[in-house]
Amino acid sequence: MRPRQWAKNMLLFVALVFDRKLEIRPAFFHTLEGYVLFCLLASSVYIINDLADLQADRQHPDKCKRPIASGKLPIPIAVSAAIIILALVFPLAYLLSPNFALVALGYFILNLFYSKYLKHIPLIDVFVLASFYVMRVVAGVTLIQVERFSPWLYVVTSLGALYIGIAKRRAELTLLADNANSHRRVLEGYTIPFLDQLITIVSTTTIVAYSLYTFQAPNIPANHTMMLTIPFAVYGTFRYLYLVHTKNSGGAPEDILFSDRPLQITIILWGLAVFAVFYLSPVN
Repeated sequence: MRPRQWAKNMLLFVALVFDRKLEIRPAFFHTLEGYVLFCLLASSVYIINDLADLQADRQHPDKCKRPIASGKLPIPIAVSAAIIILALVFPLAYLLSPNFALVALGYFILNLFYSKYLKHIPLIDVFVLASFYVMRVVAGVTLIQVERFSPWLYVVTSLGALYIGIAKRRAELTLLADNANSHRRVLEGYTIPFLDQLITIVSTTTIVAYSLYTFQAPNIPANHTMMLTIPFAVYGTFRYLYLVHTKNSGGAPEDILFSDRPLQITIILWGLAVFAVFYLSPVN
């Protein structure tokens, strides 16, 4: 079920925080309930993906240790768990919010298509991976009464997710070397120089988009103090790029998040800065 990857689902809180609803208890608990359901939904998807990628995972130096690939978890139990989780998630999601349930269903269906077809198509695969991050933000929007949520946040999330997805492909290509194609057919369509160019383009565009957000969003303070968060975003982008190139990291973004102390400190400082700007400053 990969609980370490549940950190990605914190994107459901983006709307709550950036629409200044964090201090509203009903909105907070509504989002928290949605977060729990989305974690369960994502876990069922991970189980299904592991079942679909069983043979490929057994050829991967790290993924071969996963419970299903290693044989520690019997396949019938994995299938039953996925079915039970889905049977619980969708009715509860509908009771929480019909629109939230619709986004959750779209996320699930798109994951099925990704596992079967889309992950084998170069470029399309990373765009779909990025869309999963954006759908988490959209899911969070459906859970609260949004008033002044900036569309720029969708742009920043999309670009940031593309950055992570391309870095993931680079790490896989570097780690697997000559056996890359046997693990993931889509890697035939990539080369390290090509991925490095894409990373440069997307990382630069992400920084520009975030910078534009900090003074064009509709609900930020008029004194432009939100721009003080730009250095944290820039350093975080550079730090991730450093880890990708010097440590060959990036294949598992959640591992970087939970292991790299400078990146953790940057995220915490950025979060504190955002909170101070949004909740301790006057509204524009």
